[in-house]
Amino acid sequence: MSESNENPAVSPAADGQAAEELRRRSVQCMVVPLSSDVLPAGVEPYDTDALFTQLASDPEMQTRKRITPAAVTTTADQGPPAPEVAVVRMPAHRAAALVRDPRVHIERDYHLRVTSVSPEAVSTEAINPGVQLRAAPVTPVSFLVTGKGTGPLSEATIVVMSPEGNFQSATGPDGRATVDLTIHDLTAISAVYVKPAFDFWETYQDLPALSLTEDNAVELRPLSDDFPALLTGQVRGWGLTALSLEQVPPNYRGQGIKVAVIDSGCAAQHPDLAARIAGGVDLVDGDEPGQWSVDVIGHGTHCAGVVASSDDAKGILGIVPEAEVHVCKVFPGGRYSGIIEALNYCVQQGVDVVNLSMGSDEPSALLSQAVDQARQAGVACVVAAGNSGGRVQFPGRLPTVLTVAAMGKIGQFPEHSFHAQQVKGQPDQNGYFSAAFTCYGPEVDVCAPGVAILSTVPERGYAAWDGTSMATPHVTGLAALVLAHHPDFRDGYRTRNSQRVDRLFDIIRSSCDQLDFGDAGRTGAGLPNAARALSLTATAAASTTTPELAQLREALQNAGLLTATSSDVLGPLDDIQRLLRAAGLLSSG
Repeated sequence: MSESNENPAVSPAADGQAAEELRRRSVQCMVVPLSSDVLPAGVEPYDTDALFTQLASDPEMQTRKRITPAAVTTTADQGPPAPEVAVVRMPAHRAAALVRDPRVHIERDYHLRVTSVSPEAVSTEAINPGVQLRAAPVTPVSFLVTGKGTGPLSEATIVVMSPEGNFQSATGPDGRATVDLTIHDLTAISAVYVKPAFDFWETYQDLPALSLTEDNAVELRPLSDDFPALLTGQVRGWGLTALSLEQVPPNYRGQGIKVAVIDSGCAAQHPDLAARIAGGVDLVDGDEPGQWSVDVIGHGTHCAGVVASSDDAKGILGIVPEAEVHVCKVFPGGRYSGIIEALNYCVQQGVDVVNLSMGSDEPSALLSQAVDQARQAGVACVVAAGNSGGRVQFPGRLPTVLTVAAMGKIGQFPEHSFHAQQVKGQPDQNGYFSAAFTCYGPEVDVCAPGVAILSTVPERGYAAWDGTSMATPHVTGLAALVLAHHPDFRDGYRTRNSQRVDRLFDIIRSSCDQLDFGDAGRTGAGLPNAARALSLTATAAASTTTPELAQLREALQNAGLLTATSSDVLGPLDDIQRLLRAAGLLSSG
């Protein structure tokens, strides 16, 4: 590998004060000695151990870790092996000096972002920071957040939005919070967004009339108002129906497949996930055992729930409820080096599919190589496109991954919610729409449900979230289902190699139903169809259910009138009478 414009390291400032400031600043970088086959003639390569020892002994350098790549069985189509990587924090001027060394590849170890959507993630900087404004006085605005029928809600996030920035706070045990506004024109407040920690719908109010003298009361609606089965049975999310999973035989459950969720950890004690989590690794606080099961963000737990929540007649149903889930914790504070380590873990553990609901604007040659090495070992990486509403983020730009954009469906969320703000363009005849936040472009392979996705959150709750982060685990789960049950992977594509991964991605893309959102870059091949991806015959799929029966069964389940277990006992539902009898709405006579 050689340094390219796509992987810039830090450059020294020209002179004077800027140069001194750059000298004092430190940056975290990944360093690799280049091999002799890529060096100019006559240039001797560094010995890896000698270089890394030199860096470790330098008083200006702080070596954070050395990443040794996992062993991959060599195949004819395989490129050069992945190199050992040193992760080093160093002064910026020392990084610039290493850039000029032709024997070294160095790149910034950039931070990554999770790809779920909510206003509290938006910068609080002014829209036009180039305009110098006088300091605004602090105006405290108090809120009281309660749950319908339950009382005060703690840990609810409140965001007040204005042209001068977003301001936020979180409620205490009494449901109260004060948001300190530092804006010049209080009449310019554009919206208030309230996001509960779990078990309630969020709310979004345009142009609110806020009181400055008393609590602004906000009452949130329980998720169970729309999903009674959360209290009495099991919910099958709208995303599963959108992927035509109702047409898949009930014994297709992802048995024998290993899925890794590289994310913020996972609340392994959640009742929907406790039986599904096989193990994990913490790449943030690696010295503390078991920390991979602590998820302070909730993001990884939400992704894992979509993929593999247990089919136990409670909570929510995952796509592959009998798959084995591995957790790789890289957030909060996730960097590229952590993803490289996590991919090494996946190769060592024989993971089949990796969920990467994260992204960055900055590319990385070293992470690109790690993804390709994983592909050579038969590890398929399913990646979020990103949520900036612009160009697809990295690593979703790579041709070696399956990149997922987000779409939504009208009728799956309350009208006064932030979910409703994500509708872009005119919904199609099925109510499907492209999500306003989704990144798009030629790199998008498919799209999947990513608006108002109900899933698990720590410690035992549920939440409906938006993002390509939520779309990606739908496709990850489908990929696991295909690997477990498609005949190709019991025969010609059984061997773990890049051909296996490529065949999997081809099957998913070719299964898609095309969606017309006015731009193919927002959908890729379209919305995957599980029955088609699994090569179920038209007769078999029809005997399992029809779209109308699938919608009826989902409605009955979500109303608490039919459990997922009772519908599975029925087997193929090819008769409305049998479905209504199972729901107790029609006598057997």
